[in-house]
Amino acid sequence: MNPIAKLFQSAKVFTWDFMLVLVNTFTPNLKSGEVVAQGHPGYKGKWPDYQPPKDGDSRCACPALNALANHGILPRDGKNISFKEMGRVVNESYNFAPSFCFFVPNYSANFMNKNYSKDTFDLAELSQHNAIEHDASLTREDTHFNADQSKPHIPFVEELLSYATGKDSEGRALLTADDIARYSAKRRADSQANNPEFSLETIHKFFSSSNNSTMLRIFGGRVDDLRTMLVEERIPEGWESVCQARKGLTMASFNRTAMTVEKATTKFLAKKD
Repeated sequence: MNPIAKLFQSAKVFTWDFMLVLVNTFTPNLKSGEVVAQGHPGYKGKWPDYQPPKDGDSRCACPALNALANHGILPRDGKNISFKEMGRVVNESYNFAPSFCFFVPNYSANFMNKNYSKDTFDLAELSQHNAIEHDASLTREDTHFNADQSKPHIPFVEELLSYATGKDSEGRALLTADDIARYSAKRRADSQANNPEFSLETIHKFFSSSNNSTMLRIFGGRVDDLRTMLVEERIPEGWESVCQARKGLTMASFNRTAMTVEKATTKFLAKKD
């Protein structure tokens, strides 16, 4: 796609997203238990059987996508997935807005040099280094130390969850935006100090904070749910997205959270210097 066509496409997506923001503003939220629509996997918290990946299955650096394959909502082997299918399933399962669910798969198709409408991909292809995947992840070792991005690094996950300072109304542990930012700052500092190939350009910093913000905007920072998702890459029984907006989590809303997390991460990094 030439630069002019990309510009027009981006303008259309952001206009679409703005319209979804307006719909969310002026319409009631979805009811609890109905964030996943009737007839779709996960309706009223009933998720398909979980099966860990087998040898030869394809997985990536994204726990949420891996979980969809582990439950058979995406192909269990993680292979031959269309970009449209990925967007549709993420929308239906996690309640990201349709605009987001076009933008990310289309971006992925572009960095893979594939056709969004016609081609397929394996989940592992999403782990191309410094495309969306990046150094200083909260759940994976840097590719310099481990080229296999398909599995979580459990010590990182447990350390992240140990940073939780929040509590819900029933006293259960919650990660806050500052908790996530504080651990992200630690990961960036440690990675920069120990990884001779460390890189984290501005766009990857934003990807990092966007990925981290999913824990807040989709999972509500709930430590018990996050441990299941990040360690086992399994959707907890009875779970549904905390985002109940009728048209899902828009790019505009999500980006505000990501910018808040990135600003806090930068602040904590400055304190380390």
